[in-house]
Amino acid sequence: MRGLIRKESLQIIRDPSSIGIAFFLPVMLLLLFGYGVSLDARDVAIALVVEQPGPETSSLISGFYRSEYFAPRVMFSIQQAERAMMERRVDGIVWLRSDFARQLRSGGRAPVAVIVNGVDANKARLLQGYVNGVWLQWLSRTSAELGRPLHIPIKVEQRIWYNPAVRSRNYLVPGLIAVIMTLIGAMLTSMVVAREWERGTMEALLVTPVRVKEILLGKIVPYFILGMGGMLLSVVMAIFLFHVPLRGSLAALTLASALFMLTAIAMGLLISTAAGTQFVAGQVAIVITFLPAFILSGFVFDIGSMPIGIQWVTHLVPARYFVAIVQTIFLAGDVWPIFFVNCGWLALMAAVFFVIIRKKSHKRLRI
Repeated sequence: MRGLIRKESLQIIRDPSSIGIAFFLPVMLLLLFGYGVSLDARDVAIALVVEQPGPETSSLISGFYRSEYFAPRVMFSIQQAERAMMERRVDGIVWLRSDFARQLRSGGRAPVAVIVNGVDANKARLLQGYVNGVWLQWLSRTSAELGRPLHIPIKVEQRIWYNPAVRSRNYLVPGLIAVIMTLIGAMLTSMVVAREWERGTMEALLVTPVRVKEILLGKIVPYFILGMGGMLLSVVMAIFLFHVPLRGSLAALTLASALFMLTAIAMGLLISTAAGTQFVAGQVAIVITFLPAFILSGFVFDIGSMPIGIQWVTHLVPARYFVAIVQTIFLAGDVWPIFFVNCGWLALMAAVFFVIIRKKSHKRLRI
């Protein structure tokens, strides 16, 4: 066993791509998603059209300038604003008509026209919510200044738990750790057995007195250590570089990560055992492990918003369970029902994969 583990460890050290996938790829992905990808809408270009300026319109418009979500641009006609939206220079229009101030003073309705570019549906919904927030704040302030009660039948008091700043980075970075560990565990191990067959070294292993399970274990241990090292690097970057809070225990995170790494390694070994060449093994690993982990794990796309059939398919994706664990540990803490249920599924999937691998692995040449 020591000889097999040492052999595989030397193979990893001599192969720059393994070190790159384990350590440089996590750094690159975390920097890319941490700084380059954001689900928040900030500095949204919005056109402000005021047909008849006055104190009332100025107080409302000032709310958009004070907001961190908008980059206001004053335009002098609705036609100019519509042209700017068609040319994608602005994403929304706030239009105060000439009778806005008169309607407001008379106590009647003073409508504000809001036009939003709906090409990006998610951004359009965020923009609508931001405009409504500015409008309600101005309405409350104006009612207090005029001494009129604000007639709103329901008062909503909002509390945002676990991510009070609503930073998408806090949501994306922990989920990205699951994708990174899938890449390290499945992508690297998907080629180890196929590589032995391609290079002709598998025949030398088959004539040795070692058993099949010892050959498999000799390949699992080095990649498990390598994967946990990549996980540790990702967690350190998440906490100290991106300032994502770790509210749960490091022990729970380590245990869940070890289970998921074993599952990912088992998936990679199963692919490598079934594939004939490294090229085929790598392509299959991307389709079966990486893409589902990216799309169907809840890392970016909400599983609850998917069709029912796709939601059932996500139960076959191990990253789904690990994303739920790691996001909960980072943002909410040690929520044990979530932890134990998802860890149980990961342990079950790892066991099933290893049983299949053992049954498909034999000490005989391929025909």
